[in-house]
Amino acid sequence: MYRPSYIWQLRHRKLELGPRTLVMGILNVTPDSFSDGGKFLSHDHAVGHALQMLDEGADVLDVGGESTRPGAPTGDAGLSADEELRRIMPVVEDILRERPQTIISVDTYKAEVALAALAAGAEIVNDISALRWDSQMAATVAEFHCGVILMHTRGRPHEWRDMPASADIVVTVKTELHEFALAAMAHGIAKDQIMLDPGFGFGKKFDQNYPLLAGLSKLHELGFPLLAGTSRKSFIGRTLAREGKDAPMDQRLYGTLAAVTASVLQGSHMVRVHDVRPAVDAVKIADAVSSQSRA
Repeated sequence: MYRPSYIWQLRHRKLELGPRTLVMGILNVTPDSFSDGGKFLSHDHAVGHALQMLDEGADVLDVGGESTRPGAPTGDAGLSADEELRRIMPVVEDILRERPQTIISVDTYKAEVALAALAAGAEIVNDISALRWDSQMAATVAEFHCGVILMHTRGRPHEWRDMPASADIVVTVKTELHEFALAAMAHGIAKDQIMLDPGFGFGKKFDQNYPLLAGLSKLHELGFPLLAGTSRKSFIGRTLAREGKDAPMDQRLYGTLAAVTASVLQGSHMVRVHDVRPAVDAVKIADAVSSQSRA
């Protein structure tokens, strides 16, 4: 599968995207995330897990302090910026103290949180709202000249259950991501700062995630690098259901690795995962296969 190459401009450095798939390790410093809520809420556990993911081969760490699981409140009804900062900032600071070269992404839709994390040394803002839920976020990203991940989300988490299915999910995601990218650039964010994420599970009906995964390569036409975040998602649990019950979180690893492999074969530049070591191995094999198809 053809995968275009890019140079991704981060705040203090550049990343080459294309020759191999990068792995982003997920660090949720939350009590209620859908997958590992509470597991790394302790500061010491969070920092220890971050260092472990780096040792296992993570290229980027994505640190988040607010859960955006299905049904979660957001905006004014969600977590305050002060509480989000209280959770993540000591962790970000200690990771960079221990490993100064770490590339940290802050998973937030709040400009106040992004600003503090960037000032402390984060290189990337990963915004599930694609800069739409905080009117100051685009200006913050433009001011710091950092990398930014624009994710496609249909509605807000508390609305997902009742949202109608899209007639053609690939067309919907492609069209709206294009609009989000144009809006970002209109606010002074350079094209080479932007990565796009189709947002698996975020406002998509269960059976729409597979057409989106199978059609991921069509998003290359937009001209931006792509991130795929399929790790432990509910559509994997539903597919692996036994006796009418979705597979629980701790039984979704193999399904996740299959989805990760599929996304790499469709041309993803980076994958976002909870289980770094297995994903690093899977990505190496998928990259080896992809390199033969491009030869």
